[in-house]
Formats: sequence, C-alpha cells, structure tokens
Amino acid sequence: MPVKASPSKAVCLLSGGLDSSTCLALAKRQGFACYALTFDYGQRHRVELKAAHHVAEALGVEDHLVVRVGVNAFGGSALTDDIDVPKGREIAEMEKSIPVTYVPARNTIFLSYALAWAEVLGSADIFIGVNALDYSGYPDCRPEYIQAYEHMANLATRAGVEGATRLKIHTPLMDLTKAGIVKLAQTLAVPFGLTHSCYDPTPEGLPCGECDACLLRAKGFQEAGIADR
Repeated sequence: MPVKASPSKAVCLLSGGLDSSTCLALAKRQGFACYALTFDYGQRHRVELKAAHHVAEALGVEDHLVVRVGVNAFGGSALTDDIDVPKGREIAEMEKSIPVTYVPARNTIFLSYALAWAEVLGSADIFIGVNALDYSGYPDCRPEYIQAYEHMANLATRAGVEGATRLKIHTPLMDLTKAGIVKLAQTLAVPFGLTHSCYDPTPEGLPCGECDACLLRAKGFQEAGIADR
C-alpha cells in the first residue's frame, strides 16, 4: 500500500483579525499543514492575542507560537504609543494618507520571524492576510512590497541559496474587497465570533465601533449581506 505523502507545511501570520483568520482557513483548505505565528508587540488591542489563540484552536493548526517583539519601545503609532486612535472617519478620509495606526516596519519584522520559522520547519510557504484594495493605507500591505520581500528572502536564506526550496509569500486576499473577504470567510467556515478587529477596544475587550478597523469591517459585512457574529 503506497505511503501517503505528508502535507506541505506553511507558516501563517495570525493576528486574530478577520483577514488573517480567513487567510489561515484558506491555507488549511488548500491542504497545507499550518503553523500559526502571532506577535505580542505591545499593541493596545491586546485582546487580539486571545482571539488568535481561539481561532488557531478552532481551525486546528499544527502549532501556534506567540512571539514577544518589543516594537512598542519605539512608539510612533497609535497602536503602540500614547496617540489617539482616529474615530468616526469616512472611507474617503482614510484614503488621504497613511494613518497613525501604521506601526513602523511591522510587516517587515513579522515576515522576518515567519521566514526564520519557515526555514527551521523546512517550509517554502508563508501566508499573510494583507489587502490593498479595500483601503487600509499601510505601505507594507502593497503587492510591490510583498514581491520585493519575497525576492530578498530567497537571497537571504540558506534554503534559497542552496536551492533546497524557493520561498513563496501567499497573499490570497490582496485584491479582494472587505465584502469579498467576508464572503470567502463564510465559505471557509471562519468562526467570525472568535475574531477581533478593533484598534481601541473597551477594557472588557468589546469593539469601539468607530475606529477605522471597526468601520471597514462593518462596511464589509454590510456589503456582503452577512451578519457579523
């Protein structure tokens, strides 16, 4: 009887938000053995760490690491410093400039950790739920950034230099609207109620309903015609 091949391993960045949870579920659907990677970087919305734990457990990952990265030591972001999170903005206003919720070099740092773990696991695949269509305003969510990072990663690793593997950074949500992501998430049975998107939750961990992340999420569910549980 032939031996069944083991599934390919993938490192999946998981914040506990809707996008990263959908990305993880999609990697699972595609047959990858998923290793979830979450970061405690001093973010004010630390409730997302609990959400990531519950999502990883619900979706059945092979392993889930939570890595402490002291990005908050530098400040410079409303997510890591004593800066007000913008509230009640129109979508058009969000599109005018990079928001103060941008965390300097965050995705570069996160992808570097994912790259290191992928090398150790013998994985050639990293999944990240970045999106450039339904505006988030972050420069490290653009396709040209991901392409440049992938090129660099294949120059910077032993696996890439020796030709053992060629790293691929998967961004399956890149060209989807938020409504498209919600619809995809529903087909993948993503547990909406376990995810967290708010940048400035209450002390009880409830979403504020007014920050950019809350407004974009609400817009996505409304346009998709799906209830946000």
